Amino acid sequence: MRFLPRARRSLLAAHRPPDEEQHQGQHAAGFEKQDPAVGQDGASVRSSLRDSSLGRRAPWVVALLCAAALGQTPGAALGQQTGAAGPVAVGELPGWQRDGLDGLADALARQCALRAPPQPWPVLCPELPAASAGADALRAWIERRFQAWPLAGENGDPVGLITGYHEPVLTGSRERESPGQVPLYRRPADMLSEGNARWRLVDGVRRPYPARAEIERYGLLDGHELVWLDDPVEAFFLQIQGSGRIRLRDGTTLRAGFADHNGQAYRAIGAELIARGALAREQVDAPAIKAWLRANPAQATEVMRSNPRYIFFRELPTPADAGPPGSLGVPLTPMRSVATDPGFVPPGALLYLETRYPDDRRPLARAMLSQDRGAAILGGVRADIFFGAGEQAERLAGLMKEPGRSWLLRPR
Repeated sequence: MRFLPRARRSLLAAHRPPDEEQHQGQHAAGFEKQDPAVGQDGASVRSSLRDSSLGRRAPWVVALLCAAALGQTPGAALGQQTGAAGPVAVGELPGWQRDGLDGLADALARQCALRAPPQPWPVLCPELPAASAGADALRAWIERRFQAWPLAGENGDPVGLITGYHEPVLTGSRERESPGQVPLYRRPADMLSEGNARWRLVDGVRRPYPARAEIERYGLLDGHELVWLDDPVEAFFLQIQGSGRIRLRDGTTLRAGFADHNGQAYRAIGAELIARGALAREQVDAPAIKAWLRANPAQATEVMRSNPRYIFFRELPTPADAGPPGSLGVPLTPMRSVATDPGFVPPGALLYLETRYPDDRRPLARAMLSQDRGAAILGGVRADIFFGAGEQAERLAGLMKEPGRSWLLRPR
């Protein structure tokens, strides 16, 4: 993942559905597990920060590296990841007064509607101002009730990587209508699971559940189709996202969400294309990969099958006007729900992010709720913003890969 000033394309991160629970960290995410443009010394990152407005506001930044880019594992307690400078008043956060807080009350209400809201919300939820009170009342309550603690990575860096994801909209049918369509499969009835492991019994012997290539090549799941999609490339990318809407021929919309995976390791096809010499490292992003797959149909299937991880889906009952469910079990709210690493940030936590939009570099500073998580989201200062659904959301999420700072808002 790179922060080159003139090449800010993003490695699209996955949607993290609620069913994956403790093994969510193994879920498919991103196109490369390692940052294709940031060396171990972080030189290109430091150069980008010097050129950026964010870097000028934070001259104390020594390096910008995230745990995901270095392959690190979160192990430190949350308290050890807050900045040494101590808490600041919420009202003093950069850009706080410019945040209109639109959508935040809805995101909080959905979280508080859970049967068992995560701590410390069982105490906080009854205190929330009524939605009718408006943004000023919510702002005053947050300023009064919370303090902002700056977060830092394992190596103490206070600036990290901010990416984005979206809910794709595809077309398809419940029954197969043409040979070019590909299926989304339901969770197989013969698949057994324990933790991250997935297997099936073959002649009484426990065998790992088959990889993507075997499932597709031999039609192992014929008859388990949930829906048929018109575009094989978009179908593959939906497995990275983990959730999406499918417009059916009759005008209705089917919402598909993560049900399970086959237990195989995830391999990023961006890395595969780099290894083949098909794309240079600086070219690897969602649009470039899609364009290559469509321009090389004879090789596309083989490249996609180089990722052995396979995602199974279920039909979601979520209302059409709400986002897909995140790992917290709450429908995601565009630009208010964010995915973080639960090893560093508690699920449901109120955060404040300062970064910038990837297209025009406008400041992007907003209060957000940690309502999702994913395999590529590792580290104390690492966040993946849910941009919503539609073309604009897809465009921004696909480009989003910016430096940013994050504060954990803890109740006083």
